[in-house]
Amino acid sequence: MGISDNLKRGVTELVLLSLLSEQDMYGYEMAQALRERSHGKFVLQETSMYPTLYRLQDGGYISAREELVGKRRKRTYYHLEPAGEAYFRQSLAEYLGVQEGVRAILRLEGGTGE
Repeated sequence: MGISDNLKRGVTELVLLSLLSEQDMYGYEMAQALRERSHGKFVLQETSMYPTLYRLQDGGYISAREELVGKRRKRTYYHLEPAGEAYFRQSLAEYLGVQEGVRAILRLEGGTGE
């Protein structure tokens, strides 16, 4: 797995945990929220999202519950657990630290400062 794959995986976890820190959500709802909030710049297909959700669930960071929608259809809502809240805060701090470092490098070495 290269840097690009690891970066995508980490950012995907971070944004999904961020959404769940606000409220319980189901997959399609999360995909739409990501698209809307990023103004179309962060598009995550549901099929790409579920492996991350399952990994977070296996780690005990989130839980899932099914609710009946209509007569036969079920919708799975994901919920951020206390361990997930701690993991989210830690991941966010690490991400912001790395981002700050990269931005500093780009300003100094790349000449593309703000």
